[in-house]
Amino acid sequence: MKTFTASRLSEGNKTFPIKIIIDNKGVTIKHPGLFGGNEEMVPFTRIAKVDVDTPLIGYSTIIIHSTGHGEIRAHGFTKAEVNEMKELMFEKM
Repeated sequence: MKTFTASRLSEGNKTFPIKIIIDNKGVTIKHPGLFGGNEEMVPFTRIAKVDVDTPLIGYSTIIIHSTGHGEIRAHGFTKAEVNEMKELMFEKM
C-alpha cells in the first residue's frame, strides 16, 4: 500500500489536502473536509485510462478515467509522484 498526499501549497489543498492510496484492490481518493469528506474507491478492473498533466511550473494533476466513476482528477502532486502513481496503477492492472 502506498499513500500520496497533495501539497498544501497547491490550489484547493490548503486546509484539507487530497490523499491517494494505491493498494492491491484499487485506488482510493480521499477528499477530506471540515465535517466529513468524500472518498472514492476505484478497483483496477474499472480503470480505463490514466493521464497526467505536468506543467513546466507548478504542481501536477493525475486524471483517472474509469467505467462507472467517470473522470477523477487530483491536483497538487509533484511530477515524480504522478508518474509513480501511474506506474503503480499499470503494474496492478
